[in-house]
Amino acid sequence: MKDNPLILELRAMREKARQGGGTDRIAAQHAKGKLTARERLDYLLDPGTFNELEPFLTGHSDESLGVSTEEYLGEGVITGYGQIDGRTVYVYAQDFTVHGGTLSEMQSHKICRVMDFAVRNGYPIIGIIDSGGARIQEGVKSLGGYAEIFRRNALYSGVIPQISVMLGPCAGGASYSPALTDLIIMVEKKSYMFLTGPEVLKAATGEVVDAEQLGGADTHMAISGIAHLSAPDERSTLALARRSLSFLPSNNVENPPYRAPNDDPARMDEELNHIVPFDPTMPYSMHHILERVVDKNSFLEIQPAWGRNAITGFARIGGHSVGIVAQEPDVMAGVIDLDASDKMSRFVRFCDCFNVPLVTFVDTPGYLPGIDQEHRGIIRHGAKLLYAYSEATVPKITVITRKAYGGAYVVMSSKFLGTDVTYAWPSAEIAVMGADAAVNILFKKQIAGAPDASSERKRLVEEYRRKFNNPYYSAKAGYVDDIIEPRETRPKIIASLAALRDKYSPALPRKHGNIPV
Repeated sequence: MKDNPLILELRAMREKARQGGGTDRIAAQHAKGKLTARERLDYLLDPGTFNELEPFLTGHSDESLGVSTEEYLGEGVITGYGQIDGRTVYVYAQDFTVHGGTLSEMQSHKICRVMDFAVRNGYPIIGIIDSGGARIQEGVKSLGGYAEIFRRNALYSGVIPQISVMLGPCAGGASYSPALTDLIIMVEKKSYMFLTGPEVLKAATGEVVDAEQLGGADTHMAISGIAHLSAPDERSTLALARRSLSFLPSNNVENPPYRAPNDDPARMDEELNHIVPFDPTMPYSMHHILERVVDKNSFLEIQPAWGRNAITGFARIGGHSVGIVAQEPDVMAGVIDLDASDKMSRFVRFCDCFNVPLVTFVDTPGYLPGIDQEHRGIIRHGAKLLYAYSEATVPKITVITRKAYGGAYVVMSSKFLGTDVTYAWPSAEIAVMGADAAVNILFKKQIAGAPDASSERKRLVEEYRRKFNNPYYSAKAGYVDDIIEPRETRPKIIASLAALRDKYSPALPRKHGNIPV
């Protein structure tokens, strides 16, 4: 039977669309060590599940500018839907082989349409970014296209998970779209984000810097705090996107996915009973505690290189997704500063958006003192964390491992902020301040008048710590629900999560709050 010419034409058009900017530009993309947009989708999605939308759409140039643009099927972005671990997701992937992935009015139309589809159907949206910015040939129309995307990023925030996978440049105003999403995942040495590029910066200020130093993955992971995860190559970056999504529900009315644990829910690690030093001034690693409490190999740390005195991340405990918030006593003694406040508050709100229970581990001596911190707004930044925990309605469980002093104790998911269950280890110290500082204030004259001031001060410190800086004093006052052996932490949390799974905590009617940004 002779082939139907219409079918042949369709096949030819599909192949043309798959070629993007052509074989030469695909070869150039590979020469840079980069995958094409379609290859990236193949790695991101379950095999054979991708369904494309609007593959034949083309753009147009603004003839009033006297510049014509060659037309390419798909308009430099691939949109559609597929599955990750059997769950539906909507995706778009910018194609750098077509006009450098620059955004046009019609490319914006495709991205906005797939975002609208995702929200209407209650599924996550993942954007793969690789673009030279706005398409200059279209003039202000490309800027309007960006604005349409930004508005949707904002309106859909907290409704469906939005993940940005940065696999190339993202310059100028285009950077605002990923900045509005829930997670930004960058590939090292090949992805960049900045509002003002190196050449413009040099011309404007005289500063000389390359793209990597200005807006590479290392910069945004460790200095700016804009990126949340990074990986050394594109395949592992896309794998991180798949893994991060496994902790999140498809939308804000579903619960996070459950995975049968390969770890005994009743497991107790005897090492936890010996992990906190008797000397309250000695550091230890909170990471070692978390690894022994959560399901084995389930912890995915978010922003691990920024604000390292705080720890945030997803994990599973008894197969259920949880958000972990903690201090790291091994870094700056776990003190809370500007960056740590921002890091923890944003993560708390992220978890609350998508019904992920919060488990908080507390060991902090307080806020970082200093003129710099005060002048840069530590009050405002610290209030963000207070606001985030107060507003969160998901199940909240707190474990105080050692120090919980002053205002830092209050903001770290204390019972007064609506936390459901608070556990304390025998090493916990819940007080306005440490025993040393308290004695210096309360017994200043008594110490000064003593025959042996040093011995008297030491005696008073030990007495104060024994009477007040211990978990039993707080438990008697009702600030702690139970004092547990550290090794019991895992089964206690699992039991608490089970009891709180159907928690109902409706918010007061309002348009929205006014968080101190």
